[in-house]
Amino acid sequence: MTEEKKSLNFLEHIVEEDLANGMDQEDLRFRFPPEPNGYLHIGHTKAIGISFGMGLRYNAPVNLRFDDTNPAKEEQEYVDAIKEDINWLGYQWDKECYSSDYFQQLYDWTVQLIKNGKAYVDSQSSEAIAEQKGTTTEPGINSPFRDRTVEENLDLFERMKNGHFEEGEHVVRAKIDMSDPNMLMRDPLMYRILKKSHHRTGDKWCIYPMYDWTHGESDYIENISHSLCSLEFKPHRKLYDWFLDQVYDNASIRPKQREFARLNLSYTIMSKRKLLRLVNEGVVKGWDDPRMPTISGLRRRGYTPASIRKFVDTVGVAKRENVIDVSLLEFCVREDLNKTAPRVMAVLDPVKLVITNYPDGEEEWLEAENNPEDEAAGSRKVPFSKELYIEREDFKEEAGRKYFRLTLDKEVRLKNAYIIKGENVIKDSNGVITEIHCTYDPKSKSGSGTEESKRNVKGTLHWVSIHHSIPAEIRLYDRLFNDEAPDSHKEKDFMEFLNPNSLKIITGYVEPSLKESTRLERFQFQRLGYFNVDTDSTSNRLIFNKTVGLRDTWAKVKPATQNTSTKAQKPQSIKIEVSAINEIKRAGKKYTNLPEDKREALKSKILVAAKDVDIDELIPLYGTAAKKIGTRIVVTLALGVVLEEKGIMPDQDAIDFIKRGRDDANELLKAVAEQVSSKLGL
Repeated sequence: MTEEKKSLNFLEHIVEEDLANGMDQEDLRFRFPPEPNGYLHIGHTKAIGISFGMGLRYNAPVNLRFDDTNPAKEEQEYVDAIKEDINWLGYQWDKECYSSDYFQQLYDWTVQLIKNGKAYVDSQSSEAIAEQKGTTTEPGINSPFRDRTVEENLDLFERMKNGHFEEGEHVVRAKIDMSDPNMLMRDPLMYRILKKSHHRTGDKWCIYPMYDWTHGESDYIENISHSLCSLEFKPHRKLYDWFLDQVYDNASIRPKQREFARLNLSYTIMSKRKLLRLVNEGVVKGWDDPRMPTISGLRRRGYTPASIRKFVDTVGVAKRENVIDVSLLEFCVREDLNKTAPRVMAVLDPVKLVITNYPDGEEEWLEAENNPEDEAAGSRKVPFSKELYIEREDFKEEAGRKYFRLTLDKEVRLKNAYIIKGENVIKDSNGVITEIHCTYDPKSKSGSGTEESKRNVKGTLHWVSIHHSIPAEIRLYDRLFNDEAPDSHKEKDFMEFLNPNSLKIITGYVEPSLKESTRLERFQFQRLGYFNVDTDSTSNRLIFNKTVGLRDTWAKVKPATQNTSTKAQKPQSIKIEVSAINEIKRAGKKYTNLPEDKREALKSKILVAAKDVDIDELIPLYGTAAKKIGTRIVVTLALGVVLEEKGIMPDQDAIDFIKRGRDDANELLKAVAEQVSSKLGL
């Protein structure tokens, strides 16, 4: 049977269409453009995976370009960390580039824009400029400095560069259109004065280009064919193209900006600014704290590059923003470590177990399989003796029929060892059990082939020999926030949702083979979860971090209205995502056939979906046949949302479409069209 060919995502369709229309595959070039103002986090892995994944798919180079235009927030530390993270994930870039390398070219182009009447120096305060921007329904006001002469603008710009002015005295703005429906086109800033030392250029410059001016031109300089970025930059595309128009040479590759939905994760903060706050306020112990969603934090916690790449691949490429359950990420690392992590024994909450009929002073080394999922992993020897540690929760004096661990007068097997039977306990003055006494069957040794060894017992316990065990610091990590969306509460600070139990430090005991373990080495502590050796660990002080449990325990504490089944470790299969515009089209087919209550519910869904629709997707639907009332209604609803959300003034085609609905005989369509007309002031 041939393997089913994986379908293309919408970005790959764009590239395929360009190739079909004559673009040479040799001209394909992508880039990943981080700003070095913090550490990369799990959200960035999607952008990394998309850009480098496109490079791998089309055998095309991918640049790593640092958009380093703000020396007030950027540091070499972040540059180094970003490079380390991308390498660790398994990706290789073609050219290492910096926007700061293009400062002179950007300056020269700005001079030319001023000469062409396309840019000017504005001497107003930032507050005044903001007030003149206007609103989504009202045009902006021209700056009183908009009509300065070319000579005056050139003189001021050069003096800005030479450090003659203080921060905030002047800025350079593009001269576009203060009444443009897209507010980003209303004379955007191109340069500001920043008297800060740059991590690469030092004090050579005291003016720095703005992101929108820098980004597209950097793509152009580097011959990037497809500039792939997240959805928040979609409104910037028009400005991206306008800036390119000013410098584009038909002999060169013209970059094409296209947007995808970024990765949002439940129980997680994705803002670098807010992550920095966690670091600065001492909530965590640095950017690589294992509770942080940074790539360096995940690496330190024991996550694998393969598990993160699998997670990104599973999430896929979408046009609409959504929130992915963090349990999917945890499942991916659990699945990967199950295949690769050696099994070892550790006891985290120990109670002493004494085998009363085992010879005093005797010890033996038993064979233990390293990983049943990997035949090549081999085996190791673990020491066994009269006195052992087992987990305190693995024993009960009195237990019901469904308790399959150790209790009095009941048999269980010790992993890789013998069958034992509980006999009696010793307690302290407070009634706490300090010792469990048991007997063992000498003929029941695992793997010995005797009839006794084949005896069926339902419980199997892990253990460590007390005499041979090594004490270790165990850091039990949990989710940093106890709210699914800690950043979504307008009236509350996200810090209010910190999980007070996100870190618990205990002393556990591990088998002696772990004494030789190395930093970041990963293991499965049998029956407990996956752990790795922390970077703080030394030969004299072993420290382990809990990566993830053997199963999703958070499912047990979700509200009863949600699916709380924990029988299967694998999360529910991800639903195939329907694009927003297709969701609206589907709604149109059934809208008029529904009773009023269900129609109102569907209407609410349409209004939500419309926020992720582009005006270009609605335009072809203006010509919907007159008899398709449902489709005309939902398009009218969506059009009202799109125009309002994007701050776009309706053109004549949109106005005509709404007016036709307003004049229609169908009462439902007429009511919706009148409502939208009123909202837009038509």
